[in-house]
Amino acid sequence: MRTLLVTGAAGFIGTNFVHYWRKTYPQDAIVVLDALTYAGNKANLSAVWNQQGFDFIHGSICDGPLVEKLLRQHNVNTLVHFAAESHVDRSIAGPDAFIDTNIVGTHTLLKAAKKMWLDDISVSDHHFHHVSTDEVYGNLATDDPAFLETTAFAPNSPYAASKAASDHLVRSYHHTYGLNVTTSNCSNNYGPFHFPEKLIPLCLLNILHGKPLPIYGDGKQIRDWLYVDDHSRGIDLVINRGRRGETYNIGGNNEWTNIDVVNLLCKIVDTRFSEIEGLNARFPDSPCATGMAANSLITHVIDRPGHDTRYAVSAEKIMAELNYDPVEDFHSGLNKTVDWYLANVMWWQAILDGSYRK
Repeated sequence: MRTLLVTGAAGFIGTNFVHYWRKTYPQDAIVVLDALTYAGNKANLSAVWNQQGFDFIHGSICDGPLVEKLLRQHNVNTLVHFAAESHVDRSIAGPDAFIDTNIVGTHTLLKAAKKMWLDDISVSDHHFHHVSTDEVYGNLATDDPAFLETTAFAPNSPYAASKAASDHLVRSYHHTYGLNVTTSNCSNNYGPFHFPEKLIPLCLLNILHGKPLPIYGDGKQIRDWLYVDDHSRGIDLVINRGRRGETYNIGGNNEWTNIDVVNLLCKIVDTRFSEIEGLNARFPDSPCATGMAANSLITHVIDRPGHDTRYAVSAEKIMAELNYDPVEDFHSGLNKTVDWYLANVMWWQAILDGSYRK
């Protein structure tokens, strides 16, 4: 039996990881630490809130005494670190929060883990897993090979730079102090509980409400899309079988241009409106309610500063060493995502009207 401290688990990826871990390892205890910033939502964890072996603490990863207290009180031996500011546009407008959370916060966790597991008490089976992003590697040309774990960092946004710094900090605590760490760098996640500012949920909800679908520039930017449950499976493999001190890229083997992503999403929503009785009445502002195609809402807008052309990670290492293989392809995963949002209107409506913060 393990006790996990999971940071940022009221956010998108952390939430899905907690649900995955509770189903896969019900004997393990989970302590969640989340600051409940704008993207944190306690409702994400309602299904496990009252379960035995689950505890939620509202607090910041920058609060060193609190982190130390939690590690001691709950005898935590595994720390899974999701907490991060993650939206590139927000990092361009206001980078300070990204420095505070992603760099200072990560270092605070590392200091507390070292103190607890190495300095004060010898916990030989401890493990600090750090969740990072493919954006630390920078930009790829269309015909470049995918990023490897050995690719030099070249971050192009304050968000990516802050995550690159945190990756280096985690690595340093292994090589300098002997802390048992692993890092995973993932490609673009999508799936249930995705905050509506991101491309897929933003466009989906805009279709339902008859609002424009904003596409940066020509929409030819390429991303590798990873269904969030496949990400959780990859982290599971790294935690249980990964070599300490190593980094593993977790990808979905699904490279799509942004415009093709939105067009596929539009086709799926068109199909749902033709198949599901009552959607026309529930979402009368959608063009689909009157028989028009959802892609009629596509609107090209001025590209954002420093917008990388392509991200793609090679998952060869985790596939070869840990037998990782994504279950979902993009069609199956995107269909599941659309169906989840259609079935959970109260969840995203509370975000849109701000009532989730109350």
